[in-house]
Amino acid sequence: MDLLGWLIFLVALLFSVMLHEAGHFVMAKRFGMKAPRFMVGFGPTLWSTTRNGTEYGIKAIPLGGFTKIVGMTALEDVDPQDEPHSFRRAPGWQRLVVLVAGSFMHFVLAAVLIFGVALGIGIESGNTTQLGDVAACVAPSLTALDNGTPCTPKDAKSPAALAGLKVGDQVTSLNGVKVSSWNQLTSVIKDFKPGSAVTIGVDRDGRPLTLHTRLSAVPGRPGAYLGIGAATVIQPASPLAAINYVGSGFAEVITGSGSALAHVPSEIPQLFSANRAHTPAGNLASVYGAARVTGQAVAANVGWEYKVSFILLLIASLNIAVGVANQLPLLPLDGGHEWAVIWERTRAWFARRRGRPDPGLVDYRKLAPVSLSLFAVLAIFVLIVTYADIVNPVNIG
Repeated sequence: MDLLGWLIFLVALLFSVMLHEAGHFVMAKRFGMKAPRFMVGFGPTLWSTTRNGTEYGIKAIPLGGFTKIVGMTALEDVDPQDEPHSFRRAPGWQRLVVLVAGSFMHFVLAAVLIFGVALGIGIESGNTTQLGDVAACVAPSLTALDNGTPCTPKDAKSPAALAGLKVGDQVTSLNGVKVSSWNQLTSVIKDFKPGSAVTIGVDRDGRPLTLHTRLSAVPGRPGAYLGIGAATVIQPASPLAAINYVGSGFAEVITGSGSALAHVPSEIPQLFSANRAHTPAGNLASVYGAARVTGQAVAANVGWEYKVSFILLLIASLNIAVGVANQLPLLPLDGGHEWAVIWERTRAWFARRRGRPDPGLVDYRKLAPVSLSLFAVLAIFVLIVTYADIVNPVNIG
């Protein structure tokens, strides 16, 4: 099952990459630009066919793909007869549309997946205090708690186990404070200090109960610890609620991605900390890390609804993050090329205002040192995150 999860993720990754390339390709053809190749994969060609001047094919290494558009920069040698149909000879706005189309397809795919999950499977509801998990013991460390390390005879029983709580119980109050949602329940627990005696009101199969226990603490984890987990309650959404869910999903991923990028230097040491999952570095993942999490989700002992929704939302989140990152004004990303076009047309506008000739295309040779440096930094960062995912992975509950 874990291997199946890896396969699902790799297929989804390949599909996302090809959808990105298809965005560039379709818009380039729409504007009359010559696009001689559209390939799935890299390496030796296994199969290809040519239609309307474009070679479509499948290559041996299924780890991405590419589309070839003639004359992407001023440095490229182009056959004189193809020059009128090259990318660089198209109007600036058309070139921008072609460049933005890649990220746009990531956003479209993400919106479709999130909307489909909300409408077809449902949204996980936090308006419940039903217990889906009752810990048997107090974990000796935050790492052990995150990794779900089995209890040992030396571990103390959890407050929830000592109280006699059971999976399926509905918590109605804590020390007389009524609770109706999981966020409210966890907030009330945080108000207590470890060691506090508490009274828990419970509805068990329609029968009210009053249970007693004393809260404890997990080393490295802030706040008091009871030892309970929420039941997964998934409720289908209306079309309007599904649209709102898409909006909140985009906002959450974009905000998180922006925060992660802003704190990248400080997050690198956290990648190797014992409590990585509880730091911003827990949101950073390589392709290996994302594939590993997908494998864990498929192998998890939970219902199919949770598995499917988790995997689809993970793929949607990755597409949003990739689409946003691709728009950064840095070469060799699409965003870098977009800003080169914007600078080129802005420079031409000022030249016209002054009665001077158009300065022409941006000289990418001047940008090459910066591009190579940024690519090297990006490659090193990806290697660091991948290494952290191998030696200090983030495990899902």
